[in-house]
Amino acid sequence: MNLFFIGTAGSGKTALTHAFHDWLTERGLDAITVNLDPGAELLPYTPEVDVRDWLDVKTVMEEYGVGPNGAQILSADLIAVRFPEVKEAITSVKSPYVIIDTPGQIELFAFRQSSKVILESLGEDRSAIFFLMDPVLGGTPSGFVSLLMLSASAQFRFLAPFSNILAKSDLLAPERLEELLEWGSDYSRLYESLVSGEEGMHREADVELFRALENMGLLSSPFPASSKTYEGMEDIYNVVQQTFFAGEDAGPD
Repeated sequence: MNLFFIGTAGSGKTALTHAFHDWLTERGLDAITVNLDPGAELLPYTPEVDVRDWLDVKTVMEEYGVGPNGAQILSADLIAVRFPEVKEAITSVKSPYVIIDTPGQIELFAFRQSSKVILESLGEDRSAIFFLMDPVLGGTPSGFVSLLMLSASAQFRFLAPFSNILAKSDLLAPERLEELLEWGSDYSRLYESLVSGEEGMHREADVELFRALENMGLLSSPFPASSKTYEGMEDIYNVVQQTFFAGEDAGPD
């Protein structure tokens, strides 16, 4: 089971990769981590498979004479070329839970053809995608809708099961966390907040975007998670069980 954590830069993908791996291993479940970010400098975990063993951003900059941004884009495409080797390293470990940390900039994974190559190679029927919603970016009604739109755009790209996570929930005061979760579970509340003028001006585009997402059935309720308190780890685990085992616990005998 390949569990991809995707999201905007700073949404907490790396920290959650580390936390969920620890949560699984503490319960006697075999899991490995995979780093797919060739630009990562420091990781809080030691990945069993690290794309930087095949290529890294600094080397790509030197070899191809491009800047940091160009190297990130080029690296994303080069990963697809080298992915048969990366896949062999992943499958050789034979772990049931493969937790995959994706590049910091979501567009480098979600919107490039290389990501399709990666998921198809590993098997979309054996993969699940978790989109991390940054509560800082989604702290306003329009920001929240924008993250839902970004999540929906990523869903269009893949056939794998898709879930939204309200990441870094420990940073939010209880009443603020409750409000954001209400926006995600009761979209009439989100609509009311959009049209109430809380941000100083009602923007028709926000409402139209909200309505489009609602009509297409692309509004997916997030659940809270924190890499510090371990809130949400069991929810991630339960999503995996429901997705791959129809709710049957696949833990150790």
